[in-house]
Amino acid sequence: MSQPWISGNKFTLLENGESFFPRVFEAIATARHEVLVETFILLDDKVGQGLQAAILTAARRGVQVDLTVDGFGSHDLPQEFIAALVAAGVRVHMYGPVPRLLRHISYFRRLHRKLLVVDGTRAFVGGINFSAEHLVHDGPGAKQDYAVEVEGPVVAEIHRFMHAAIETGEHAPRRCRCPRQEAAPRGEADAVFMWRDNGEHRNDIERQYRLALRLARRRVVIANAYFFPGYSFLRDLRQAARRGVEVSLILQGNPDMPIVQTAAAMLYEHLLHGGVQIFEYCARPLHSKVALVDDEWATVGSSNLDPLSLAFNLEANLLIRDRAFNRVLDERLQRLMARHCRQIDVRDLNESKAWRKVRSFFLFHLLRRYPYWAGRLPAHAPRLALLQPQARSDAADGLDETACP
Repeated sequence: MSQPWISGNKFTLLENGESFFPRVFEAIATARHEVLVETFILLDDKVGQGLQAAILTAARRGVQVDLTVDGFGSHDLPQEFIAALVAAGVRVHMYGPVPRLLRHISYFRRLHRKLLVVDGTRAFVGGINFSAEHLVHDGPGAKQDYAVEVEGPVVAEIHRFMHAAIETGEHAPRRCRCPRQEAAPRGEADAVFMWRDNGEHRNDIERQYRLALRLARRRVVIANAYFFPGYSFLRDLRQAARRGVEVSLILQGNPDMPIVQTAAAMLYEHLLHGGVQIFEYCARPLHSKVALVDDEWATVGSSNLDPLSLAFNLEANLLIRDRAFNRVLDERLQRLMARHCRQIDVRDLNESKAWRKVRSFFLFHLLRRYPYWAGRLPAHAPRLALLQPQARSDAADGLDETACP
């Protein structure tokens, strides 16, 4: 990772939509010049309509708004929803629009980031999409998730990154012609903004996770929704536990997709025998992508620890070095484990020892090689499309596509 740690930042942890959406809508309401939004999922429900209303109000008072959504995650957006935004002057971009017939198989290389920047001075980074399924009070299927509100100099890095993606229309932006903005220091926290793409930054997020594991001395807590990392990552977890670090994983116990829990459970025996503690969150589907190490290091972002996030999708995380933020995140996760999780014991695993050994042999070799195999798959590079709903096109469900400048 070439990015240096940037000092002078302030971070506020936001848990679930009840905390996240009001802060985002308030930030957009105070925007004077510009709003940049990237999200994997935007739905035409009460949350999506709330974002639309906030953006429309800002655009109508002269704020430049760029909204970028993923063509797979947000393919159900009605034309009327897009048309209202475009009519108000909002530039709506779609990453890799997916033809209707391919929507159920176009899972790979998606824009999975969740980013928002207002006036180049305030940002939001995390795993929360713009949909009502992130509201706890919406029902038992609501997702448990986190994001972080950011103020300080690191916001300039996020701002430049988002501008570069828009300007080049590429999935792996390198340069940005936008003027360099420097936000004033707002706190004492150090941070690094980092991303995963299919170009020069394929392994940055995973590499920083593994470095933190190797440097851990006292504790590690990882709360990750889709957990199926590679062989080296599993080895680092076990080695940390064996040298006396308390390593705790919070994984799905009430999954939104059963295959997610099945895949993670295949790793339980290996991890438990290596000294790693496993907790399954059972209250609702877990969607979080957060972690902490010892008393300073933490990360919040969009990246899961599975093949899609580690080898295919476009992701963004913040690394945070701040004792106060680490303490707040730890309190939230400890409360989650105490109130809503069940700890997995090796005696709960009802499999024969012989079968575990056979399965583990093939599983570990699969995990060890999947990044290489993934890299051999067709590395198509989807680009952004600037949506113009006035002219209908069958290629993207009735939306005319023109490449971004």
